[in-house]
Amino acid sequence: MKKNPLVGPVVKWAGGKRQLWPTIKECIPDKISTYYEPFVGGGAVWLGLSPKKAVINDINNELINVYEVIRDSVNELVEDLRKHRNERAYFYEIREMDRDKELYGKLTKVQRASRILFLNKTCYNGLFRVNSKSAFNAPFGSYKNPRIVNEDALRALSHYLNESDITLLNGDFDSALQGVRKGGFVYFDPPYDPVSSSASFTDYNKGGFDRAEQQRLKASCDNLNDRGVKFLLSNSSTDFVMDLYKDYRVLKVRAKRAVNSRGNGRGDVDEVLVMNYE
Repeated sequence: MKKNPLVGPVVKWAGGKRQLWPTIKECIPDKISTYYEPFVGGGAVWLGLSPKKAVINDINNELINVYEVIRDSVNELVEDLRKHRNERAYFYEIREMDRDKELYGKLTKVQRASRILFLNKTCYNGLFRVNSKSAFNAPFGSYKNPRIVNEDALRALSHYLNESDITLLNGDFDSALQGVRKGGFVYFDPPYDPVSSSASFTDYNKGGFDRAEQQRLKASCDNLNDRGVKFLLSNSSTDFVMDLYKDYRVLKVRAKRAVNSRGNGRGDVDEVLVMNYE
């Protein structure tokens, strides 16, 4: 299937891979039976590759709901998105909806997806961030003309999801790998190991992703390697990560990142691509 150039990320996600996609693309094997991505986020690598068969997972249930609604109800989603307004008071009204669990529970899947896409396009820096109670807490972005309704991109993604064999999962990264076989390929883009005390961004889902989780992920990589399954993993270039994956092939790459919440804390940082093949 020829890739539709309109198929691409429809949400902005912390640590997104759009800028690194050309480099990552060169590292992906030519022949893949099934593509797996257990931490899909905005999906820049998945959608850049647009495989015909894939297993896509994220622990963030609101994100997976967005992809399911785009697949199943894109017309209703586009219609609902048109109702939103880029206004500060309206933004906080919509943002506060998940504080009232009874009210939030009455929203349809389409309304939930529309809400998340609206907040993603209008909140500060396009972050998906939740607090300890799983409530969305990124502030208003004050953007002049955000593209709340990107109808062409939404319809292109919907067509791809319906015309391809794409399994969408909402669970732990390790459980998403249960069906992987030799010939399959796994791309991991987990929450990164923090490069400093102010740089951590693991709160895209309640519970975070600490170093014990990083070590559990490494064990999953070892298991794939023992089974002859190829994997590629992105992470920050910290001493901890470099030591953790010292037995694998590691490439350093440069990326522009917001390494903390202040604008003057942004710039080029070292990241790594880890793989178990040449």
